[in-house]
Amino acid sequence: MEHKGTVTLHSERLLLRRLTVQDAKAMYANWANDPEVTKFLTWPAYTDVSQANCILRDWEKLYDADTFYQWAIVPKDLGEPIGTISVVRFDKNTETAEIGYCIGKKWWHKGYTSEALRAVTAFLFDDVKINRLEARHDTNNPHSGAVMKKCGMCFEGILRSSGRNNQGIVDVAVYSMLAEEYRNDSAR
Repeated sequence: MEHKGTVTLHSERLLLRRLTVQDAKAMYANWANDPEVTKFLTWPAYTDVSQANCILRDWEKLYDADTFYQWAIVPKDLGEPIGTISVVRFDKNTETAEIGYCIGKKWWHKGYTSEALRAVTAFLFDDVKINRLEARHDTNNPHSGAVMKKCGMCFEGILRSSGRNNQGIVDVAVYSMLAEEYRNDSAR
């Protein structure tokens, strides 16, 4: 792998960029304060904008590392973040990146998450040179799996009682894409 860190990415409707402390109000208002958004995540909904400030200060420091990948999902016509997409885990032995994402409820079912995932997928395979992209979701959150499938990831199976989120211990569905599959699909 050839780590690059969180570089700015563009797609048709989106700008994917680093987050800054100046994004705290938008982060809080657009997704982090909503229990429906965080229902299947590992962190609870924020109760105060200061929580967004705190995590964003931490991320600003982590952006110095070329192994840290955390993007704001910013619709170009809106100009402020509506969610995030990030690499939540790397396995250097298998050159695997595991991706995670969340987006504000107001923007669900509009294709933004799929568009962001496609842009990050291309970057990770083309530039970082990963071998395998992986994503997981609580089986009670099938919309997340629909995003993965829409982006060409293959369903691998369900790991029973293998995850924990705000719902407790949950079954987890696993999706993946291999570099060879990405190259073959990109050739079309």
